[in-house]
Amino acid sequence: MHHSRRTFLSGIAGFVALAIGTASVAPQVRAAPAATAETVLKEKGVARETFSVHSSDGTMLVGEAQGDPAAPEILFIHGLRQSRLSWEKQFDDPALKGFRIVSFDLRGHGDSDKPASPDAYSDADNWADDVAAVIRAAKLRRPVLVGWSLGGYVAGAYLRKYGGSDIAGVNLVDAVTKLSADLLTGEAAEFTRTTTSHDLAERTAATADFLAACFHRLPSDEEMQRMLVVNGMTARVVNEGFVATKTTDLEPAFKTYDGPILLTHGVHDRLVRVAMSERIKAIHPNSRLSLFSESGHSPFYEEPVRYGRELAEFVTVANR
Repeated sequence: MHHSRRTFLSGIAGFVALAIGTASVAPQVRAAPAATAETVLKEKGVARETFSVHSSDGTMLVGEAQGDPAAPEILFIHGLRQSRLSWEKQFDDPALKGFRIVSFDLRGHGDSDKPASPDAYSDADNWADDVAAVIRAAKLRRPVLVGWSLGGYVAGAYLRKYGGSDIAGVNLVDAVTKLSADLLTGEAAEFTRTTTSHDLAERTAATADFLAACFHRLPSDEEMQRMLVVNGMTARVVNEGFVATKTTDLEPAFKTYDGPILLTHGVHDRLVRVAMSERIKAIHPNSRLSLFSESGHSPFYEEPVRYGRELAEFVTVANR
């Protein structure tokens, strides 16, 4: 193991164990207004609207919105065990200041509700309804959907149920669009088992290792500590339910989508093979594959300047 990674993991493992142990008991759906909003002033003086909304099954989702409501829109959908905080670099990116940008915590993640039943995560329509609820709560007219990792599956679930007539474009970032052993790595398959282990020690170590596997070059220790807290908040049942889904292939939803698709993929991804993105490119005529040579599973975080520039260009063209 690399020395810096070993030092970091040994120093934080005990804290993560506490976080994961707390998260393994999923709370019940809380009573809340159908949709609420408040304005939060961030450190850099940029106002964000924090909102919550109930999905079709009562699950409450929490999100943030920033920017001119009349501007072209981007809806960011994060990956497994992550949160809306994954997109902080994009919210602060000068290249994206001219857009209305929205992110939210997926069910089972972050501040959103964490249903205790695996069925809440195995049904692709639940993920689709979540996106529809956020679009409604944020009053989005025709957003570009950005789906990272699991977020790509969620975006596909939305297209499968609701179609793409109200979606300006799709950016798939190291996205999972088909649950197939030849498109996911062996390491990803092993994490499916270890990060849902009922052995707390194994689950703790696997959660830290999973987060490290999301990067070609590790972020700073301070950044990793914050990310590990978020990873530990994710309910174990999320992954248990998701891998039991009967909807394993969302390629048809992307194939029939009429809008443009930008495929962003880190060449050093240890979890999702580049072949996953290449398949979408092969079946969708209005798609483009952009490979990030210095990135692993998280090119938007590892090469944020280039990513922001390419996304801004894509959203601008998609809205013409």
